[in-house]
Amino acid sequence: MNTKNMQAIWKITEDLRGTEQLEDALMKGLDTIAETILCEEGSMWLVSAEDGRIHAVVNVGQTDITGISIAKGQGVAGSVVEKGESVIVMDTSKDERFSSSVDEETGFKTKSLICVPLKNEHDTLGCIQLINKRDGGFFTSDDLELCENFASLIAIALEERGVSLIPQKQRTPIVSLKNVIKEYPSGDGTLRVLKGIDLDIYENEFLVVLGESGCGKSTMLNIIGGMDSLTDGTLTVDGKDFSHPTENDLTEYRRNYIGFIFQSYNLMPNLSAKENIEFIAEISKYTMPADEALSKVGLLERANNFPSQMSGGQQQRVSIARAIAKRPRLILADEPTAALDFQTGQEVLQVIEDIVKNQGTTVVMITHNVEIAKMANRVIKLKNGKVSSIRTNAHPMSAAEISW
Repeated sequence: MNTKNMQAIWKITEDLRGTEQLEDALMKGLDTIAETILCEEGSMWLVSAEDGRIHAVVNVGQTDITGISIAKGQGVAGSVVEKGESVIVMDTSKDERFSSSVDEETGFKTKSLICVPLKNEHDTLGCIQLINKRDGGFFTSDDLELCENFASLIAIALEERGVSLIPQKQRTPIVSLKNVIKEYPSGDGTLRVLKGIDLDIYENEFLVVLGESGCGKSTMLNIIGGMDSLTDGTLTVDGKDFSHPTENDLTEYRRNYIGFIFQSYNLMPNLSAKENIEFIAEISKYTMPADEALSKVGLLERANNFPSQMSGGQQQRVSIARAIAKRPRLILADEPTAALDFQTGQEVLQVIEDIVKNQGTTVVMITHNVEIAKMANRVIKLKNGKVSSIRTNAHPMSAAEISW
């Protein structure tokens, strides 16, 4: 094994040792392998004891396949799991396991791939798949050796931790972005902030979006929230094209479909907590009483207090009450705990957790705090204006369990 591959295996080993949540290490490891081999896409598939099918649980690259499942023996991944043998496919157009090498929705073309089984002493637990060398070249025996070493480490970790996969039910997205591009004028040219975002957001899920400053997180959230418009691509809401809405459509959408939670609480200082909520409720259709909204965030006794009479955490909970009072389908949260200390931030996260679990609302949260990602049903990472990786948390942690 060459030096670069040995360094990759060492890094993956350290990540596996140093994490409490295995899904996080799986994503980091797959990302490390993809960067070492320099491939376009990577995915990890696990066999479910419940239905016997193979489910995609981690994805690196722009094409979101998390949640997709196939039968053993189906396609290359299913064949590798069934036989327990690694394969390199140099040209998918000549492989009978591919009915089509082009994804009809995204246009992504699979040209070549490596697929390696995740095996323990007794069984095959799943597989790892790497797709397309970035330079258009072919996968090598060194690439295959690296993948097989990685697969051995993952199989051991899965067995040691007793990870069991709970299959996701087939879901229809409530919001869908397809090849979304956003450009702004910049000098004599344009600045492309979003460079082709593909993302589905499902009902009743907690979705966390990670990424460095300037990667496009807030721009994407603003487009989803109807506060900015896309330059190209498609935004679909409940199956309807919302790429170029009218002003009336936008007003209706923002009033009744979307709730917002910001890092700065944006409360009106001259109104009490209850009045801040009632002000928003007056312009929405399907509102809950302000007292009920305050009760859900544990602040009913503060109903008559003004923002200046409340702590930062209490003000943020009022802003959450204001968002849920509209009974929105989707809540967008932009760094809602960034200005709070740990204890107060954790209290706010417990409220958000309750919104998803007990009120059936979808929450999409932008954060720099990777610990919060451990609570999510799915974690999306943006890099340079594109989705760089997606992972599904089979066993999300509760807000009470995380720390930073």
